[in-house]
Amino acid sequence: QVQLVESGGGTVPSGASLRLSCTGDGFKLDYYEVAWFRQAPGRPREGLSCISGTMSGETAVYADSIKGRFTTSRDHADSAVYLHLNTLTDEDTAVYFCTTTCPPTLDTGTPSLVLDIWGQGTRVTVSS
Repeated sequence: QVQLVESGGGTVPSGASLRLSCTGDGFKLDYYEVAWFRQAPGRPREGLSCISGTMSGETAVYADSIKGRFTTSRDHADSAVYLHLNTLTDEDTAVYFCTTTCPPTLDTGTPSLVLDIWGQGTRVTVSS
């Protein structure tokens, strides 16, 4: 059975940075596109970023709401995908998820292997 595992969340003060990690358990994440979402209390799930697979050029696309503050990248040694969160505010408090299917709103325009799984999420709390 394959699954995604997120880590790196925590409680940080406003203005801090965090790096979230997404790894594949039972498979190599390198060959799949990976999207990051978040869900804040009382709000719908929000797509943040998508990065295409290694064979598709690792193209990254971002939601306007976080563009310029968050970036996504790959680590081939660990077969991980990171979401770097910078200049955090209390509006960024949410549970952050990674998934191997990017939403249409974050289309990188590159092909990807099909695998639709989600991680369990990692909680980020920003204290003002």
